[in-house]
Amino acid sequence: MNKFYKRFVFLIALVLVISGIVIYSTVDINTLKNLGEFQWWSIALAVFAVALGLFFDGSRLMHLVKISNEHITLYEAVQVIFGNYFLALLTPGATGGAVAQLMFLRHAGVPTGKAAVLVIVRTLLSIFFLACCMPLILLHDHGIVPGISNTTLMVITLAAFFGILFIVWGARKGFLDVIVVWLTRKFSITKRRKIFAFYRDTKSAISLLLKSPRAMLLVFVESGLNLLCIYAIVPCLLLGLGVYDADWTSVMGRMIFLNMLLYFMPTPGGSGIAEGGFVLLFANTVPAGTVGIVAVCWRLIAEYIPFLIGLYYTLTVFGRDFLNRQLAQ
Repeated sequence: MNKFYKRFVFLIALVLVISGIVIYSTVDINTLKNLGEFQWWSIALAVFAVALGLFFDGSRLMHLVKISNEHITLYEAVQVIFGNYFLALLTPGATGGAVAQLMFLRHAGVPTGKAAVLVIVRTLLSIFFLACCMPLILLHDHGIVPGISNTTLMVITLAAFFGILFIVWGARKGFLDVIVVWLTRKFSITKRRKIFAFYRDTKSAISLLLKSPRAMLLVFVESGLNLLCIYAIVPCLLLGLGVYDADWTSVMGRMIFLNMLLYFMPTPGGSGIAEGGFVLLFANTVPAGTVGIVAVCWRLIAEYIPFLIGLYYTLTVFGRDFLNRQLAQ
């Protein structure tokens, strides 16, 4: 069995095991009663929310490519987006997602250097939007994480926010170059080259962000709409369970908080951590005995279905040989 099939089978097994454990550990005597009242129209509403989010994702990518003086079609943008979902779930820490975006952008005719910059910009904008939301979430939702005060979380969030601004300012002024060289002075030549290449692409990404402020503001808004639509899956599912009086601001805030953490988790696509974090954050919001099922449904609609579509596009465009080469690296 080749590398691709081994990784694919492992992922499927991992998803099934995690889903089974999450559901088994959260069911109780109220599960069947609450599921019996579930309204199936909420599934269609959740799928529509995902589709709308993917539309904004494709739109922001096309606008980004236009800012870099290149051009891609909507269909090519769709391939980039779903390819990202596919390889992100197949690789630890979702590192393969960036590779997939780079390869699809190159296939669409975007030069490698610009493609690498665009991938970094997409990630930076998403993280920056979430970072901007975090202070508002922590001010509204007290005790979001048991055992950790909101004050501590606020300090961490503000430190990360100003850290991002410092990196942008330092890269633009040039003195961050000296810091990077000093921090990597004891690394091997190979590692230093990789770090310098990534840092060079990051500087180019920052330059692109500041190149066209008005156009980039539109891309930033589209980034936020993309994420909010994807996170709206959970409110849609809760409505289907008859939850009409929830604090929807807190629900969306906790989804933002959870997904912010998933950007830095080492497991493929955040598997395991996403489901566990969801159960922890929403145990008191979701009807009794259904929090695990809602967590699995959320992951299915938000990640696993786009993963399968990304598999189709990747095999269609590049074939299995490409996957074997990428997964072997």
